Order: sequence, then C-alpha cells, then structure tokens
Amino acid sequence: MALLRTQRRPGGGNENTWPGFVDALSTLLLVIIFLLSVFMLAQFFLGQALSGRDEALEKLNLQVQELADLLALERQSNSDLKANITQLSASLQDSNLDREQMAARIEELEADLADATNMGQRASQSSAEQLQTIQDLEKRYRDSNNALAKEKELSQAARREVEVLNRQLAALRQQLSALQTALEASEAKDREQQATIKNLSSRLNAALASKVQELSQYRSEFFGRLKQVLAKRSDIRVHGDRFIFPSSVLFASGSDTLGEDGQREMAKLAQTLKEISATIPPEIDWILRVDGHTDKLPIRTSRFPSNWDLSTARALSVVKFLISQGIPAERLAATGFGQYHPINDADNEEAYEQNRRIEMRLTQQ
Repeated sequence: MALLRTQRRPGGGNENTWPGFVDALSTLLLVIIFLLSVFMLAQFFLGQALSGRDEALEKLNLQVQELADLLALERQSNSDLKANITQLSASLQDSNLDREQMAARIEELEADLADATNMGQRASQSSAEQLQTIQDLEKRYRDSNNALAKEKELSQAARREVEVLNRQLAALRQQLSALQTALEASEAKDREQQATIKNLSSRLNAALASKVQELSQYRSEFFGRLKQVLAKRSDIRVHGDRFIFPSSVLFASGSDTLGEDGQREMAKLAQTLKEISATIPPEIDWILRVDGHTDKLPIRTSRFPSNWDLSTARALSVVKFLISQGIPAERLAATGFGQYHPINDADNEEAYEQNRRIEMRLTQQ
C-alpha cells in the first residue's frame, strides 16, 4: 500500500495503476497455482513410480532370498556329495586293497596248484583217483570209529559196514602199492631210455665229427690241388679254410663281369672241384660258398647302389660261371658282405686292394 501511495504522488491522480497491478498479481497467482498443480501431479506420479519400484525391489529381495535358500541347499548338497565322494574313495581304497590281497592269494593258489600239478604228474590219473578214494574211505573210517566210540552198544549193521570199509581200504591200499610199483618200473624204464638217448647222442656226435673230419680231408685235398694248379699266381692265396682271389684278378673296377683272366682261373678251380667232388661220398652234404667283399670306398651307381650290391653281384657271377662249367647248382652258394668284413683295417690303397676280394670255402650244410 505504501508503494501504491508513493506511485500516486508523482502523477497526481493516475486511476489505471491499481487494476493493472491486480491483474499482474492474479496472473502470477494463477501461474503459481498451475505450478503447484503440476508439482502435485508430479509428486503423485513419482509416488506411484516409487511405490512400484518398492514393490519390484521387494520382489527382487524375495527372489534373492529364494536364491540364497537355493544356494544354501546347493552347498548342503555339495557337502553331502563331497562326503559321499570321500566315503566312495575310502570304499575304493578298501576294494583296491582287497583286490590286491585277492590277487596275492590267487598267486599263492596258482603256485600251490603248480606244485600240486608237478606232484600229480608223477602218477597217473587212475592213481590220483585211487588216492582220493582212499582218503575219502579213511575219513569215513575215522568218522565211523568216532561214532562207534561214543556209542555204548554197536549195532550189527555198523560192524558190517566197518568191516566192508576195512576190506575196501585194504584193497585200495593194495591197488596203490601196485600202482607205486608200476610207477617205479616206469621211472626205471625212463632212466634206461635216457641212458639210451645219451648213448645215441654220443654216437651221433661221433658220426658227425667223423663226417666233418672226412670233409676236412677232402677240403685239404681240394685246396692242396687247387694251390698246385694256381702255384704261378702269387696274388692268389690260401688263408685257413678259405681260398682268396683278389677282385682285380677276376673283375674290372666297378664291374661284376668276369674278365678273361678271371674265367681262366675259375675254369681251373671248377675242373679241380669236379675231380675232388667225384671222390666225396654222397652222404657228405658239401657246399662251396662264394663270398664277395669290397673296400670301404662307397659306390653309388644305377646298377650298384651300394658296396653290398656290388659284392653280391660279383659272388653271383662266379657261381653262375662255375655252374656253366658243370658244378651242380645245389653245391654252390653266393654271399655278399660288402665292406663290413675287411682283412686289413688300414685306410690306404694297399688295404683297399686286399679287401677287394672273392673268398671260397668248402663247407658242409
């Protein structure tokens, strides 16, 4: 009101100031009422939203509680399962222990069975059955005697049964004695047969030694005559029971084809072998073994991928030539040793020359 009064003074009688102020206040009041209405509506809807959220939160709390209960039950079940697993583990350990004990017992029983089998092999099946029958009758006899001892008065039927059992027992003992006698006779016969076998073995060894000695005589004659035939060749030599031909005498370098010089020497050897073999008795199963050897220097060609192939091919060439000269094929054998059996381990040309060779040996199959 004071403001209104101060506003009237300067103008000196403006009549429109108050109604305008009232309109402004009314508009402001309406705006405030509208804002309050909006605020109340917002509060109402917010309350509804909060109420719904509380209900949802309460449901979630209930679900969380249910999940907690389920988790507790699951933990309890897990604990029970762990306890069951522990019990099962203990049971499994006990079962394993029992199984080991049973396995040990089975091994003992198998050992006992093996012992019993070894003992049972000394007697026939009939003897074993008789022994079992005797044991059964002896048991019945002991039982009968025990029963008779407890009885004050023995019946006539029991006495007859005991007499029958005694007779059966005596008869079975006689049968057992006869079987034992037969077994001893069989063992004595077996010992005689063993002595005969030993005697035959000694005679066979003596015969084999005689044949070997006889073959040695023919081998010595063969090598002696062959040495006479090849006396002019200083490079061909005899070493023990082997006749050694240097490869250079028989073959060109890296070849398995017999040269003219090698064919001449092999022809002499074949003639000597035919003359000697005609005097060897047919019961001596002799064979001439041809062994091919090379040096350690490697060879890799399409025809000879290795020294082994070359040594075998050379030995085979010699065998084929001897067959062409009339030596029976069943009396010949070709073997290749490559570089693996040198006679000189040195690493020089002289050693290489010595190791490249064809060896021949008269032996017995």
